[in-house]
Amino acid sequence: MRHLRLVLALLGLAASLWAADPFVGTWSLNVAKSKYKTGNPPKQQAITIVEAGDSLDIAITGTAADGTPMSARYLIPIAGGKGVVKESPAYDEISTKRIDANTRENTYLKAGKEVLTVRVSVSRNGKSLSAKLKGTDTRGNAVEGTLAFDKL
Repeated sequence: MRHLRLVLALLGLAASLWAADPFVGTWSLNVAKSKYKTGNPPKQQAITIVEAGDSLDIAITGTAADGTPMSARYLIPIAGGKGVVKESPAYDEISTKRIDANTRENTYLKAGKEVLTVRVSVSRNGKSLSAKLKGTDTRGNAVEGTLAFDKL
């Protein structure tokens, strides 16, 4: 009976780990692996993603290419749909589309105009995240490239 309880407890733990969203965690920008075609990547950036009910609560902090601090926070539905922007100088609306378990596409808008599209993918092993982006930065300058992140 004692072994049965242990097995059931381990299965319960394993099931909860498998069910966790692969985006959840803290991600740190890997500048060396990040590549931009247009514009300049941030000097430093961290993304913290936590589950909040049926949404992901996303907080982004860092330092822009010009040395100014950057910060944003928003909630997006795990299943996809319109999110809620809590803090951002660059956008005031967000929507997300879940492509598959490890890929989603986010669209950011400012005053009803699309300013940025980001396709975010988590590697199969869950250790890295890539964000392919195209649009404009907070100053209206064109940006296009891929940011690479490592899971902390």
